Amino acid sequence: MNVDLSEAAWFKSSHSSAQGECVEVTHLAGGAVGVRDSKNATGSVLVFAPGEWDAFVSGVQGGEFDSGLR
Repeated sequence: MNVDLSEAAWFKSSHSSAQGECVEVTHLAGGAVGVRDSKNATGSVLVFAPGEWDAFVSGVQGGEFDSGLR
Protein backbone atom coordinates (compact mmCIF):
# COMPACT_ATOMS: atom_id res chain seq x y z
CA MET A 1 0.00 0.00 0.00
CA ASN A 2 1.42 3.37 -1.01
CA VAL A 3 0.34 6.08 1.46
CA ASP A 4 1.29 9.77 1.47
CA LEU A 5 2.59 10.58 4.97
CA SER A 6 3.85 14.11 4.21
CA GLU A 7 0.93 15.73 6.04
CA ALA A 8 0.69 13.15 8.84
CA ALA A 9 0.17 14.55 12.36
CA TRP A 10 1.90 12.01 14.58
CA PHE A 11 1.11 11.68 18.29
CA LYS A 12 2.06 9.50 21.25
CA SER A 13 -0.10 8.19 24.06
CA SER A 14 -0.17 10.21 27.25
CA HIS A 15 0.93 6.93 28.90
CA SER A 16 4.20 6.82 26.93
CA SER A 17 7.43 6.31 28.83
CA ALA A 18 9.73 9.26 29.48
CA GLN A 19 12.60 7.26 27.93
CA GLY A 20 10.94 7.48 24.51
CA GLU A 21 10.24 3.76 24.21
CA CYS A 22 6.91 4.08 22.48
CA VAL A 23 5.09 4.22 19.19
CA GLU A 24 3.49 7.15 17.41
CA VAL A 25 0.16 7.01 15.63
CA THR A 26 -1.48 9.10 12.93
CA HIS A 27 -4.95 9.06 11.40
CA LEU A 28 -4.85 8.86 7.61
CA ALA A 29 -7.30 9.43 4.79
CA GLY A 30 -10.10 6.90 4.51
CA GLY A 31 -9.88 5.96 8.19
CA ALA A 32 -6.55 4.13 7.95
CA VAL A 33 -4.10 4.42 10.86
CA GLY A 34 -0.31 4.66 10.63
CA VAL A 35 2.00 3.43 13.40
CA ARG A 36 5.77 4.02 13.70
CA ASP A 37 8.60 3.73 16.21
CA SER A 38 9.05 7.10 17.92
CA LYS A 39 12.83 6.62 17.98
CA ASN A 40 12.97 6.24 14.18
CA ALA A 41 10.70 8.87 12.68
CA THR A 42 12.07 8.28 9.17
CA GLY A 43 11.80 4.49 9.38
CA SER A 44 9.08 2.12 8.30
CA VAL A 45 5.41 2.78 8.99
CA LEU A 46 2.76 0.12 9.50
CA VAL A 47 -0.60 1.10 7.99
CA PHE A 48 -3.78 -0.53 9.25
CA ALA A 49 -7.20 -0.51 7.61
CA PRO A 50 -9.97 0.93 9.82
CA GLY A 51 -11.39 -2.50 10.72
CA GLU A 52 -7.96 -3.86 11.60
CA TRP A 53 -7.23 -0.92 13.90
CA ASP A 54 -10.66 -1.14 15.55
CA ALA A 55 -10.10 -4.86 16.24
CA PHE A 56 -6.68 -4.12 17.75
CA VAL A 57 -8.00 -1.33 20.01
CA SER A 58 -10.89 -3.53 21.14
CA GLY A 59 -8.44 -6.30 21.96
CA VAL A 60 -6.26 -3.97 24.01
CA GLN A 61 -9.25 -2.60 25.89
CA GLY A 62 -10.53 -6.13 26.51
CA GLY A 63 -7.21 -7.40 27.88
CA GLU A 64 -6.58 -9.76 24.98
CA PHE A 65 -2.86 -8.94 24.97
CA ASP A 66 -2.28 -8.83 28.72
CA SER A 67 0.52 -11.19 29.63
CA GLY A 68 0.08 -10.99 33.39
CA LEU A 69 3.65 -9.67 33.70
CA ARG A 70 3.18 -6.36 35.44
